[in-house]
Order: sequence, then C-alpha cells, then structure tokens
Amino acid sequence: MKHFILPREGGLIEKDLPKGILHSRERIQTEIYADATVASRDIADVIIRAITAHRASGETRPFKLGLSTGRTPSSVYQSLVKKYKKGEISFADVQVFSIAEYYPTTGIEAQSHTHRLHREFLDLVDVKEENVFIPDGTVPQAKVSEYCAEFDKLAHGLDLLVVGIGPHGQIGFNEVGASFQSRTHVVALSYNSRKRQAKNFNGSIQDTPKTAITMGISTMMSARQIILMAWGENKTEMVKQIVERPVDPTFPASFFQRHDNISLYVDQTAGEQLSRIEAPWLVGPCGWTTKFKRKAVVWLCQTVGKPILKLTQQDYLENSLGELLDKFGPYDKINIEVFNDLQHTITGWPGGKPDADDSTRPVASKPFPKTVLIFSPHPDDDVISMGGTFIRLVSQGHNVHVAYQTSGDLAVHDDVVMQHMDAARQLGLGDRVKEVHDLISSKIPGAPEPKELLALKAAIRRSEARGAVHSFGLKSSCIHFLNLPFYESGGVTKLPRTQKDVDIIKELISELHPDQIYMAGDLADPHGTHRVCTEAALEAIEQLKEEGQDWLADTTIWLYRGAWMEWELGSVDMAVPISPSEMIEKRHSIFRHLSQKDIVPFPGEDPREFWQRAEERTQNTAKLYDSLGMAEYQAIEVFLKLTL
Repeated sequence: MKHFILPREGGLIEKDLPKGILHSRERIQTEIYADATVASRDIADVIIRAITAHRASGETRPFKLGLSTGRTPSSVYQSLVKKYKKGEISFADVQVFSIAEYYPTTGIEAQSHTHRLHREFLDLVDVKEENVFIPDGTVPQAKVSEYCAEFDKLAHGLDLLVVGIGPHGQIGFNEVGASFQSRTHVVALSYNSRKRQAKNFNGSIQDTPKTAITMGISTMMSARQIILMAWGENKTEMVKQIVERPVDPTFPASFFQRHDNISLYVDQTAGEQLSRIEAPWLVGPCGWTTKFKRKAVVWLCQTVGKPILKLTQQDYLENSLGELLDKFGPYDKINIEVFNDLQHTITGWPGGKPDADDSTRPVASKPFPKTVLIFSPHPDDDVISMGGTFIRLVSQGHNVHVAYQTSGDLAVHDDVVMQHMDAARQLGLGDRVKEVHDLISSKIPGAPEPKELLALKAAIRRSEARGAVHSFGLKSSCIHFLNLPFYESGGVTKLPRTQKDVDIIKELISELHPDQIYMAGDLADPHGTHRVCTEAALEAIEQLKEEGQDWLADTTIWLYRGAWMEWELGSVDMAVPISPSEMIEKRHSIFRHLSQKDIVPFPGEDPREFWQRAEERTQNTAKLYDSLGMAEYQAIEVFLKLTL
C-alpha cells in the first residue's frame, strides 16, 4: 500500500549544497524526509551499519542498543524485522535496552512497554532473552531506587540510542523540568502526561499508571551515537524549538543539542517550521514557482507587518529575498502578481459559479450542479473541518454526498452509552441498562472493547452524524457509513489497511461518479486514522483509473485540514469565505455530535471543544487574508487541490 505525501512546489535547492550551509540554522543536524516510512528505512540502515561496524572492529562485548516504544519507532521496527527475515542482519549478539516502563506493571499488560517492544520487535528477531533489559515494573517499592541504580550502570554508554520524541520534547518519561544530570529513576507522571498515555488505557485516565521508571537525560547522553525521530504535524512546533532555539528545560529533548554525535529524523510535516522549509531563502538558493513566490511574499508580510501592496524593495533586500527580486522583479511587479494570485483563490462558490467567467476562479463553472463526495475519516471531521463549505455546497444546489469512513466508536465514553440506555428505558423502548452496565464493567484495561459495546457506540456516532448534516438539509440518501475494517480493532492500535478497505471506497466512487472529492489532508500521525483513510481513498481512485474509469480525469480532489492546524497560504488553492450566519449554522451542526462534547477521550492537551478550535482556526485564516490586504471576512476555510 502506498503512502501519501503532501504536494510541494519550489523550495531550497539542496543538490550540491554544502552540508554546512544546509544545516547552518540547526543546533541538532536534521534529516527531512517526504515520508516517515522512507525515513524509518534509512534509520534501520543506520542501525544495521552501526552493528556491523561494531562487529568488524573486533569488539568482543555485545553491541548496546537503546530503544523506545510508541507509534514513532514502530515503522523502524517493521523495517528491521524485514531486513532480519531477509538475512541482512542478526541481533544475536546485541543487547537491547528499553528507555522506560510504567511502574508498577507486570509487563504482560498489552499497554506495557515490555509487551509492546516484544510484540513489535524482540519476538520477531533473534535477540537473546538474556540480552534484553527493560525496566522492571514488578520491583518492590522499597528496592526500586537500588534497582534503578543497577539498571543505570548497565545502560550507561550505549553504542546507539534510537528514540522518538513526544509533542512537547519528552524523551521517555523525562518531561518539563527534567534535569540534565538525571539518571534512571522513578518519576511521578504529571496529569498531562497521564492524559496523553490514557489512549493506551481505553481513554481512562483513572486506569493510567501514576508513576514510571525512565532512563534519565544524563544516561541517554552517555550513548556514543543518538538518533531522534519525530513524525507528523503535531510535532511541528516542538521540532522548531529543539532544533533552532537554545536549550530549554521545558523541552527536555533540547538538552541533546549538547551531544556531539546526534541526528534528528523528521518527515515534512514535522519539519515544516524549520527555516529550510518555512523560509529557505534564509538558507540558500531556491527553486521558484508561482506558489513558492506567494509563500515568500506572505512570509515577508508577516515578518515586516505590512500588507502585500505596501512592501518595498528595501523590505525584500533586508529579509534575504534579493534572489526573488533578481529573478522576478521589480518589487512592485512581484507585489501585484502575488496579490492577484492570492485574491484569485477566494471564491464564494466552492462548486463553481454557474454561467460565470471562470478563467481566474479556482473552480470551473461547469458542470452545474456538480456531484460532490466528502470523505470524513471520523463521523464529525466533515462539519468540524469544512462545515461552512459543506453547508454552502448544499445550499447552492449541488448533489452532495458524505461518506463516513470509520465508525468512530472508540471516541464514545462509556457514560454516554449509559445515558442513551437510560433514555431508552425512560421512553419505554426497552430496558438494557443493567446488561450494558455489566458489559462495561467487564472491560479489561488495554484489551479490545467488547464488540456488543462497540456496536452501541457506533450507533450513537451514526445518529449524531445524521443529525449534524440533516440540520442544514442533506438528505438521508446522501449519507454513507463505510465502516472501513482497518478501524475495527476494538483498541487504539488499528488493523493494517487492506484491499477490503479500498474496495469499499471504490464501490462508492464508482456508484456516484463525483465531479469533486473532498478528503482529509491533515497527517498528524503517520499511522493515524486520517492518514489511513486518505491513503485508502487515493489508492481507490488510482485503481479505478487503472481499471479504465477515465471519467476520473475530470474529477477534482480537494484536501481539507482538521481542527488543530490550517494550510499555510503559500499552498492554498481555494479559500471559501464563511458568513456570520454560516458560522452559527456550522457550530450548530458540530453541536449535534454530543458524545464528543466536553469528555472526548482523545482531545490531546487542548482544553477547547472542537467547535472552538475550528472557529478560531478559520477566523485566524480570515484575519491573515485581511492583514495581507484582502477583503475582511468573518472566517475562511481553505483547501489544497491535489493533482494525481
């Protein structure tokens, strides 16, 4: 199955650029990849080369390899296992050290680091059991300090440490305020840390351990070589912080700037705020396209605090954009070209304005009405991410369909189910309160939820989704629940995406023959639901084209982003203004998703509700357009056009 990579235009010309210039703004040398899977393969190769070199050196002691668990390193383990099965590497003389474990834990629980490392790597290769060192969560409390000291002696001086970084620069369980001198120790987990970890415990913070054993910063720094990893847009700000800003204890990974043999591997989304991606003209020569010129001018406006048409030649020269002037100047010509280019992204007709000159509009006027298919990974992403555009497409008379790709059942709290059961009883529709209560009580932390309970949760999400789109006039016949199989694992870790998922999407596309397809483009997690859903949809389209569905050549694909981040204006292809009344209508449709209000199991650390995040995001986009000299709108939803 293929991996989706966001389209990029222009940027730093890295070919033949000296490494010293390429990494000139980085305090930790950073390797940026288009895709986390490709990066993981290269990291696996680095690990193999290090083990091979150790053996060739004549060293008689085992190679000491430090590893972490979680979603970030899982693709590295997949690559290592594949190479082991091909006979490219043996781990028979490798000692493996895990950097952290919950405390207390027996290590057999599904969510324990011990269990996960064994399941994803150790049990699939030839590492000897006596060479595995994972903090022991069964050590009595009276002896745990002594145990940590002994573990630290063994872990000191790793040959290679390979670890993922948390969204706030956490390394293991070393979080805000961690000491540079810290060694292996027991740490009390903060509320925010437990809230993040709760996703591994069926969303229950009550069932999440309050303490853990973690390798300290000093112990990790004793490694001869360190590889750090960060994937996805929820790591973007953290990567900028630890790579280009001074050491800050509130971002513990920034301490690693002091190591003399360290590399950070990131994908494009995690690295998009680094200077060589965000403002590459500060680093070296660039390849210039229309969109990339717009990106540079928007950046310049934000840097100097001026709208586009007030920029001066001096503004360009003083902010390292002389190359842009040399190639496309004079400055006032660039200003006008970029102003017009950006203004032409704005349209109040996302389905195309009938009988209008569409030569400078982002959407063709014909055919009208259009058949529109909106893919929503979860049952609320549609109204949260593009609710205003959705409402406008319906009100302007297009044949709009929405397809909810997954059931979203895992995001329904048990209390919500009980409330629905009580309502049914009060209405005389049946009394299943005790039965469902017993079902919930039988849940085992970390184990898949009972299928009967998941079925109830899925039904709740379906009814909410229908209520949301019914609120602005979408017919029931235009609502599709795909229930893609990959999602139905019953737990946080999903099943692999297969052809079955793709076939379900192919069938719907073939049935509808859409002129426009909207899908999620936010890729916060390389293994997450949004990415898998988007990749499945793109795979379906590609297969249909190969099977002779030539009409797809006229289908336009638009990418929206979720509630947390927005597309930067340098890449935007369509901007849809949302009126105050449409904002209220969008808000009311989001309100229909009552199970997601206030007590969502996986909201991250942002305390705001989804409607608040969505409104602030779209209002900020409108303010940005306004600051650049465009018309002032209440809010704007923006989209990328994807060309396959």
